[in-house]
Amino acid sequence: MRLISLMWVMLAGMSFSIGVLGIFLPLLPTTVFMLMAVYCASKGSPRFEAWIRSRHYVGPLLVTWEQERAIPRRAKLAAVSMIALSALITAWSLGPGWTRWGVITLLMLIAVWLATRPEPTVRE
Repeated sequence: MRLISLMWVMLAGMSFSIGVLGIFLPLLPTTVFMLMAVYCASKGSPRFEAWIRSRHYVGPLLVTWEQERAIPRRAKLAAVSMIALSALITAWSLGPGWTRWGVITLLMLIAVWLATRPEPTVRE
């Protein structure tokens, strides 16, 4: 049983680390990896889960997503901007062909999906 908990914690740690990298690297999603980190940590270490949720740069986003399936406007703007930058880099760096346009199309679909998510309700 201890080995399984350790495996969950290791997976949570890797997911959290990749999520932190996603804050700075355009093509790496942050929220997906943070959600995975919280899930894995909840299976292996409630203390680690609480620590992840207490981080000011992801905690509120995780709670908002879990409760309302909503993304704050500022987070949407940052994500869509980074996706647009990634699409420009892809267009510039990949040669002509279907791979280039496939990646750009996928990035744009993700950006549209993000942009159309609701914003959190204001709590007073």
